[in-house]
Amino acid sequence: MATNSQIQHLIEALASAMPDLDENEQLLAVTIYRALAEGSPVDVPQLASRSGLDAAFVQQTIESWPGVFRDEQDRIVGFWGLALPEMPHRLQVDGVGIHTWCAYDPLFIVPLLGRSGRVESKDPVTGERIALTVTPDGVEDISPPGAVVSFLTPDEPWGQDVIQTFCHFVHFFASRSSGDQWAEKHPGIGLFSVEDAFEIGRGTNPLTFGDVLRLAENRETRNNRSHTPHEAVNA
Repeated sequence: MATNSQIQHLIEALASAMPDLDENEQLLAVTIYRALAEGSPVDVPQLASRSGLDAAFVQQTIESWPGVFRDEQDRIVGFWGLALPEMPHRLQVDGVGIHTWCAYDPLFIVPLLGRSGRVESKDPVTGERIALTVTPDGVEDISPPGAVVSFLTPDEPWGQDVIQTFCHFVHFFASRSSGDQWAEKHPGIGLFSVEDAFEIGRGTNPLTFGDVLRLAENRETRNNRSHTPHEAVNA
């Protein structure tokens, strides 16, 4: 079990490695995640329409960000941990199969989607299957129950090589034993329970996407309040 200080240290390091986003950039990033989660490549006009942002701003911002992967039609197929092409970590959301770059990605991306997702991966040491359900509020049905996640603490902002410099060190392991075996060969690796890894994602999201998340929460609260009198009358 990780200590609170270890979790907080990793939260701050991960947030510092992400680009510093203003409110419009946060909105664009979350829009890209939600569009890719539907299972198809997404282009600038689609993102502008979905987000309400100016198409020129969308194009310019995407071109300035590292870690954005596009196909031959210039459509986005990979973005900050989420990918349409096959990768080792499979994520299924609402029956749509997509992939993530590393074990950490579904733990912070699924809450941004606002829906639950089923994750499947393999222990890189034993080959054992690992599966779990990620919801916006936590993780469930972890199999095997003792699965852990490896982390490498970033010490500088991520660039275009983030998959090689970070993601290749962040895996699911079926047990702490296999995780320890792998970590012995990779200096600087820490192991965390899947539950703690989710808490790291939960803590990082407000630091990276805080303005957009707060706006969404406020909007949901207002909607709930506006529905209450009507529901009370019908009751």
